[in-house]
Amino acid sequence: MIKKLSLTVLFALFLPVSAHAQNAEGSGLFQIRAVLHDPVNPVADLFLTDQSGGIVKLNLTPSSLSQPQMARPLNGSLVFYSTAAIDPKNPQASVAATIKIPENTRRAIVVVLPSAPNSSPKYRVVLIDDSAAGFPKGESRVLSLVPVDTAVEAGEHKLPVNPGKVTSVPAVRKVNEFNMAQTNFYYKEGTSWVAFTERQLQYLDEFRRLFIVHVTPGSTQPFVTTIVDTTAAATPAQP
Repeated sequence: MIKKLSLTVLFALFLPVSAHAQNAEGSGLFQIRAVLHDPVNPVADLFLTDQSGGIVKLNLTPSSLSQPQMARPLNGSLVFYSTAAIDPKNPQASVAATIKIPENTRRAIVVVLPSAPNSSPKYRVVLIDDSAAGFPKGESRVLSLVPVDTAVEAGEHKLPVNPGKVTSVPAVRKVNEFNMAQTNFYYKEGTSWVAFTERQLQYLDEFRRLFIVHVTPGSTQPFVTTIVDTTAAATPAQP
């Protein structure tokens, strides 16, 4: 068995903030929907720059995706703050997380994760393309936050899930009359694969799912948090 696992994910690229966000000239508006994944501290107050250049609170809904929110990037990155009262002489002191926006991406699911203890900034962020082409309806994504190889079996799909990566799962077509399919997650122990989650899930073309593979302090095996997206993402407004 795994003796003890700790949360891990690729660290977000931390760029220095050279000017107050309200004075930033962004590369256009960016639409986000956010989810906070922090089993130890499931509530957080984070802030970002909105389309008008003001500092507003990041929409966060427990255990689900937030409503769409427009953000203004800073130097090609999304920057999140720990307070709305940013010191214009030292804005970097208020930075809670930052991540580079991939080229040609205009909207994304923002997964906010805690950094390692005593790390700065306090949070790290994973972006998942939220466009119809990047994340089609009926598909799923698996984000692994554990430092071991895992795998997912969803209907007819059997896919490896690498540590710190986002894995795309195509739409499941091998379902029963109730659109249910077996969905299992495994971790590798030596040369064997051990199931740690086994369940039946309903797969519909209108739904998208985000599976987050993680551990909690003191746990001896991974867990899976499932976020179901039933909302069609709107086209972001043009700046």
